[in-house]
Amino acid sequence: MGGFFGITSKRDCLADVFFGVDYHSHLGTRRGGLAAYDSQIGLQRKIHNIENAPFRTRFERIFEEMRGTSAIGCISDSDPQPLLARSKLGTYAITMVGIINNADELIDKYLSCTGCYFDSMTGGRVNSIDLLSALINQKDSFVEGIRFANESIDGTASILILKDDGSLIAARDKVGRLPVHIGRGEDGYAVSFESFAYEKLGYETEKELGPGEIVELTPEGMTLLSPPGDQKRICSFLWSYYGYPTSTYEGVNVEAMRYRNGAIMALNDKVNRPGETEAIDYVGGVPDSGTPHAIGYANQSGRPFARAFIKYTPTWSRSFMPANQTARNRIAKMKQIPVHELIQDKNLLFVDDSIVRGTQLKETVEFLYESGAKSVHMRSACPPIMYACKYLNFSRSNSEMDLIARRVIVELEGEEGFRHLEEYCDGSTERGQNLRRAICDRFHFASLEFQSLEGVIKAIGLPACELCTYCWNGKE
Repeated sequence: MGGFFGITSKRDCLADVFFGVDYHSHLGTRRGGLAAYDSQIGLQRKIHNIENAPFRTRFERIFEEMRGTSAIGCISDSDPQPLLARSKLGTYAITMVGIINNADELIDKYLSCTGCYFDSMTGGRVNSIDLLSALINQKDSFVEGIRFANESIDGTASILILKDDGSLIAARDKVGRLPVHIGRGEDGYAVSFESFAYEKLGYETEKELGPGEIVELTPEGMTLLSPPGDQKRICSFLWSYYGYPTSTYEGVNVEAMRYRNGAIMALNDKVNRPGETEAIDYVGGVPDSGTPHAIGYANQSGRPFARAFIKYTPTWSRSFMPANQTARNRIAKMKQIPVHELIQDKNLLFVDDSIVRGTQLKETVEFLYESGAKSVHMRSACPPIMYACKYLNFSRSNSEMDLIARRVIVELEGEEGFRHLEEYCDGSTERGQNLRRAICDRFHFASLEFQSLEGVIKAIGLPACELCTYCWNGKE
C-alpha cells in the first residue's frame, strides 16, 4: 500500500523526516523516497529501491546529500515517488497513497486534449504520481487541482505536496479511506499516515483530516483550504491487518481493536461450537498481525495463549517481500521456527488476520503437523474475502479467482454460487458450512471459522456507514 510523512519547520528537519518515513516501513516494500526544501538549494529528491534492504539502510547517507527545513517522504508499494513537478502552479514535490484504476482512460483524455506527454516507465506504463500531478496542473490552484483530481480518479488518492516555498499541502482522499494525521511541535507541523510516527518525534496530534479535507502548513500555522466532506468510508482492513499495533485511526487503536475482535470470536465459538475449545491445549496467532487477535481469543476463552512457532525476523523481517510469490512462500516457510514442546501432541487453535489466497497458510499448517501437532484449528479474524480491493493497492489480486473463497465456491457449485455470496459468508447457513468444510479438507484444518462482518464492525466500534467493507460484502 504505502504511507507518507512530512514536516515543515523553522529548523533543519531531514533527520526527523527520515525517522518518520522509516516508521511507515510496515506499509510497503518496493520503494522509498525523500524530497526536501532548503532556501539556498531549493527542492531536492532521492528515490531508492527497498525490495532487498530496508528504508533506513538505503537512505543512511542521505544527510550527506540533502538538507532542508521542510521535507516529505514515502514508502511506496507502487510507483517511484515523490516526483518533482514544474508547472504554472510552481515547482513542487508530490507523493500519494492510493491507486488510480482509470489511469489509461485519463492518460488518453489528457494527451488528446493537451498534446502533453508523460515519461514512460518499463513496459510503457506511466507513473501514477506523474498522472496525478498532470491532473492537478489542469487547474489554476492546488486546491482546485486536488479537487479535480479526486473527482476524476476512479480509486483513492491521499496527497502530500511540498511547495518551493517550504510549505506543505496535505489532502485526504475524498471519502477518507486512508488516514491523514496532523501533528504540531515547537518548531512546526508534521503530516503523517501514522500518528505514532510524529508522536515519537515530540509532536502532538493537532487533528485527523476529514474526508476530502485539504490544509496548508507552514512552521507558523495551519490553514484550512477545503473543508471535510460528509461521507466517510475508512478501510476496515487497516485494523484487521495492515495497521501497526500502535496506530490509531478515527480514535480507535489497532491493538485494542484486535483484542476485542478475538474476544468476540471466542464468544461466537462458545455459542456456535460448544465444547470445542475445551479440547484446545493452546491458542496462538499466525504472527505477527494474527497474534493480538489470538490474545483476545485466549483471554476470553480461558485457554492458554502460546507461541508455538516464532518468526525469525532479524534478517527476514517483512513477510511480503520479495514480490515473486514462489520466493515469498519459501521465505515464509524458512522464517517459521517451531517450539516443539508447545506443538508435539497438542491440539492447537490459531487465529490469522485473514485468509486471502491461502498459499502460505497451507504451508504453515503442514509445517505444524510435520512438527508433531495433534490437530490444528483455524480462525480468521475477518470474514471470507470475496472481492479484490479496487480502492487501495493492497489485498489486490490479478483476478478475483485468486481468492480462496471464490475458488472453493466455483468448485462447489460453479458460477451460480456467486449469486449466494452472502450465504457463503454466514457460517450458520448450509452454503457457509459447505465453504468452511471444503477449506478444512483442502488445508487439513480440524475446524475453521471466520469472524462475522458484524463482529468486525463491533470490534472497531465505529458506525458501519463510516467503514469500507467492500472486500467482504462488495458494498461501495
